[in-house]
This record gives sequence, C-alpha cells and structure tokens, in this order.
Amino acid sequence: MIRRLSLAALIAVPLIAVCAPLAAKDSLGVFGQWGAFHDADGPRCYAIAAGGRRGDFAPFASVGTWPGQEVRGQVHFRLSRRTARNTAIRLRVGSQEFPLTGGGGDAWARDGRMDAAIVAAMRSAGRMTISARSADGRNFSDSYSLEGAATAMDAASVGCTGRR
Repeated sequence: MIRRLSLAALIAVPLIAVCAPLAAKDSLGVFGQWGAFHDADGPRCYAIAAGGRRGDFAPFASVGTWPGQEVRGQVHFRLSRRTARNTAIRLRVGSQEFPLTGGGGDAWARDGRMDAAIVAAMRSAGRMTISARSADGRNFSDSYSLEGAATAMDAASVGCTGRR
C-alpha cells in the first residue's frame, strides 16, 4: 500500500507542475492533436500542439492571435534543440517548404504574408516538419500531426473575436 501511494505521488507531482500554468488559461477545446486556448492576460488566443521528441527544450507549434496588437495567425515554433548560429531553419508543410527565421530554440515566419501562407498550407496538409542544425552540429527535425489543426486555429480565432 505504501509503495502505491509513493508511486502515485511521484506521478502526481509532474502532472501538477505541467497543468498549473494551463489552469490560468481558458480551454477552447481539444481537436485531434491540437488544443485551443484563450489567455486573458494578453488578451491572446492560440492553437497549440506539443512535439513528440524532447531535447534541449519541450517542443511545440502554435498559431496565435493578439487582438490588441492586431496580430492574427502568427506562427511560432519552440524547437526541441538549440540551433547553431546562422543555421537555416526549414518548415515543410505537406509538399510546401518555408524558410523560417529564429535562433536559440525558437522559429517564426519571416513576415505576415509567410504566416498566412503557412496557416493556409496547414489547413490542407496532414503533417509538418521543421528541420535545422543543432548547436552541437547535428541535424534534427521536429514533426507534428496536423490532425485537428484547422479546427483549433478556428476556435482560437473565434475565441478572441471582439476582445481587445
């Protein structure tokens, strides 16, 4: 009995640590591999998916909306690895490829037009992969299923409608 309680406690602590920051956010729904959230602190809304493989960081892909800054559909990727200086960061969505900008462990579209093109590609593809060279010189990639991405992006957009 004591062993079970200890194991349960060991499992509960990481779950509480992960879930506590999300508790401050309003869930707008989970759709396939993607979730949509509203954060009143911004206000901002976003669709987000966790990456599978962890390295230097816990990777994720997100598409955000900040009504107060008039930003809609901005893509952001937290990469699994710290990138090498001046490395090319490439995003492949279906058959389309996009050169991203960024550094450290983050990547973004180069401008609003590219954000829109990436979001449009995400709506019709099944998978996307980001590739770069890590700080230790090895190539790496982070992949995401796009199952539910379009619905999550729509939910995030609607979740921020009329908010400033």
